[in-house]
Amino acid sequence: MQSELQAENQALREQLQALLQEARRNEDKMRRFERLEHQLIAAESLQALLSLLLQAYAQAFAIDRVSLVLVDSEREISRLLQANAGSREHLNETLPGLQLLPSALQLQALYGPHSKPLLGRFDPATHAALLGGEAASAGLGSVALLPLARHGQLIGGLHFGSVDPQRYDPATGTQLLERLSLIVAVCLESAINQERLKLTGLTDVLTGVHNRRYFEHRCLIEIAQARRYRHPLACLFFDLDHFKSINDSHGHPVGDEVLRGVGHLVQGQLRAGDTIARYGGEEFVLLLPQTAEPFAREIAERIRASLAQQRFVAAGGTSGQSQVLSVTASIGLAMLNNDNAGIDAAVLASELISDADQALYRAKQGGRNRVELARRPS
Repeated sequence: MQSELQAENQALREQLQALLQEARRNEDKMRRFERLEHQLIAAESLQALLSLLLQAYAQAFAIDRVSLVLVDSEREISRLLQANAGSREHLNETLPGLQLLPSALQLQALYGPHSKPLLGRFDPATHAALLGGEAASAGLGSVALLPLARHGQLIGGLHFGSVDPQRYDPATGTQLLERLSLIVAVCLESAINQERLKLTGLTDVLTGVHNRRYFEHRCLIEIAQARRYRHPLACLFFDLDHFKSINDSHGHPVGDEVLRGVGHLVQGQLRAGDTIARYGGEEFVLLLPQTAEPFAREIAERIRASLAQQRFVAAGGTSGQSQVLSVTASIGLAMLNNDNAGIDAAVLASELISDADQALYRAKQGGRNRVELARRPS
């Protein structure tokens, strides 16, 4: 009888010890979760927020694979991130696990109308693409898929993968994960809004393209990327020919409409990673990363020809009637100096812009409506 009581007491003590250990683990998990929550709320930028989600969360909770899928139908998130991160390659390096989708259809099919966290065994056919593809998700045993929604709209999904098939058991409660989904969605919305405000201060109000301040910031980023990856970097500086006569003859409102049309036309001819900015007045400047000199010259000639062929319809003006106008542009092309070891990026940026500006001046002197290449010292 005594031995039975001792055995029963021992079993109760072991159960109590297990419960205490579980309580300590849960308390520790909550502390880690709260620390991460505070970090997410305090993130200073969209990129910092994404880095926390993709890297800090995995480290804090020993998760084998984390991916974040965001709906980016207008490519706004991509533009906001590349404005600070530089090239797409650099963005992929700094934010591994981030995917941007053109629509929410894939996520809607996954989560259905209820948009609740999904826990269960890893299914390669269903989950591999969400977790970075077959190579990235190899060896996973279970997944937790967290929908991110704001104002009734699905904006993305935060996805966790574990090699342990039992870690994300469908029978496990999802209250903590639901809370995390809500916090992440709110933080994402706030960070994107903050980046929009930042970008507003870097956009030319008249033309809608970037302004000089943004260009100078971007130029340093592109030079750093060109140096790191040994890619060529081209700069085009162009100025509209005899633009003053348009303002004098038709009025500044007509001139403004022409400038808007020029900015829109040129922007439509650029690639995703290229940059156009209004430098001042009727001057525009472009950065073409990963573009060798022959191709950069082709782009410059294409822009010059398209501007010369375009007819701009400007309403109003001094006559009160719509005006059909044409403009031409003189363009200077300069390439980043490859022999730049030890030279400060700001100095290289100044030299690049100056070289393109001098080439532009020669294009003006040579008869306008032409492209001139910067001269290199012999």
